[in-house]
Amino acid sequence: MSTFGFTAGELRTLRGLRTPERIQRFLDELPYHAADTAWSPRRVLRERTAHCLEGAVFAAAALRVNGFPPLLFDLESVRDTDHVLALYKVRGHWGSIAKSNFAGLRFREPVHRNLRELAITYFDDYYNLLGQRTLRGYSRPVNLARFDKFEWMTSDKPVWYVAEHLLNDVPHYRLISAAQEKALTRLDKRSFQAGLVGSVGH
Repeated sequence: MSTFGFTAGELRTLRGLRTPERIQRFLDELPYHAADTAWSPRRVLRERTAHCLEGAVFAAAALRVNGFPPLLFDLESVRDTDHVLALYKVRGHWGSIAKSNFAGLRFREPVHRNLRELAITYFDDYYNLLGQRTLRGYSRPVNLARFDKFEWMTSDKPVWYVAEHLLNDVPHYRLISAAQEKALTRLDKRSFQAGLVGSVGH
């Protein structure tokens, strides 16, 4: 059985996260890492903190150790930052794992028949601090095994190449039409506040 370059202790931790739900719970328990970094899963294990990109890459590694392919998925936005998820599939249906400062942008159960169906579930909870709904598109899934030569799971070097590949090289698909975008309303105050429950820096 491959160790993927992890130590015995690291593998014990990752193999203990044997379901997507356990991986999400682990990420939820980590403080949100409000910094401009791109840590590998090993560094996340060491520092016990992560932000969106780092959380998704960590989740992809944990999924891989437990028998799933290490897939990432980018949600594309305007007037906001993109959101990166780790994807998994159970009985032919998609689910996702994510680290986010917003309560509604995290875990999804594997009940979605395709990736558009999964992406649209994030629409109402994806907004900026002006209350504008900002989600516009979604990417093809990316299998992080393509970066094994860079030792993305265990490197002490930043893994910015993952984010750059997602943003610049992977096709994205529009989620709503131009007419729908023009007609969007701002989020109501109650929903806005609910989404920020437990957030850092607001």
